[in-house]
Amino acid sequence: QVQLVESGGGLVQAGGSLRLSCTASGRTFGSYVMAWFRQAPGKEREFVAAISKRGDSTAYADSVKGRFTISRDSAKNTVFLQMNSLKPEDTAVYYCAADTKISWATIYYGSRYDYWGQGTQVTVSS
Repeated sequence: QVQLVESGGGLVQAGGSLRLSCTASGRTFGSYVMAWFRQAPGKEREFVAAISKRGDSTAYADSVKGRFTISRDSAKNTVFLQMNSLKPEDTAVYYCAADTKISWATIYYGSRYDYWGQGTQVTVSS
């Protein structure tokens, strides 16, 4: 079992940047596919980005491609989401998710992940 703790959210102006972090407990960080999802008020949770266990594959939602970058640091048991050129529509609670058995074809579906963090608020002002 793994516990996930997100940090790095906050208030930023449109066009600005933030870097989210998600630190995992335990010694098996390399066994988990890691992902970021977000949920805006009144909307369903949506996929943002994912990274493979070894960090050699990544995937992004079309809405964030070219602006967001997901990465992982195994030495720190941490996955990052660098968010640049932020837009007001990026405002949401961002959640970190992890799973050991998920197939790469299903990384877009939140129901496939067993472990979730508590979320961190990102607010982008216009």
